[in-house]
Amino acid sequence: MQTVDDTTGFAKAGARRGRRAEAGSTTGAPLRHVIKHALLTGILTGRYAPGQRLLELRIAAEFETSQGPVREAFRELEATGLVVNTPRRGTYVAADVVERIREIYVVRGSLEEAATRLATRRRGGAVADLQAHVDAMVAAALGGDLQRLADESVAFHRAVLDSAGNTLLSAIWSSLAIETRTTITLMADGLDLLEAARSHQPIVDAMARGDAEEAARLARLHQEFFETQPVPLGNLSPAAQ
Repeated sequence: MQTVDDTTGFAKAGARRGRRAEAGSTTGAPLRHVIKHALLTGILTGRYAPGQRLLELRIAAEFETSQGPVREAFRELEATGLVVNTPRRGTYVAADVVERIREIYVVRGSLEEAATRLATRRRGGAVADLQAHVDAMVAAALGGDLQRLADESVAFHRAVLDSAGNTLLSAIWSSLAIETRTTITLMADGLDLLEAARSHQPIVDAMARGDAEEAARLARLHQEFFETQPVPLGNLSPAAQ
């Protein structure tokens, strides 16, 4: 497996804004998030190819930190399926990155369909709060603020799950590393951020009318739409063996 040899300037990867994928600011974020963002950007832009090994010590040195934050970043990325840890061998970029990114929408769509139905029926959908999140998403999209858009999108969907009143649904949803996956989705080249923001509005409207089945259907379609978007990987070639 190929290892990370070219790490010059690696610590700057999470802060560069050479493409929209890096629009989100990591200022003030915990170090593990900064490292995770840099690694994620590297994977999505093709800097780190499928099957490539990520060297913990080298990355820690680049960030002038201990191995602890690097391990935490690895664990968070492992939860997304983007990296895999092999005992006694190390951590590698997943060979099937595209499949790992796409498979989430099948599970997430089912969970959010059920949660939206429950939340609407319970009249606990917190429609005013959901509308506020949609308005914030639109403002973020108009301002080109991908990170804020991702944060508000996650908050919107979490509010729906919380309103459903089903602890198991919420627990499973939370285990899917939604924050990272949402950021990945919004990084897709050609994605209209304003359209992505406004795509939440029909769900809110249906919930406000108390139409549980329509709201659930729209929640499912919302995920299916993003499943069709291109996966933002700059290089799908596997690492040299």
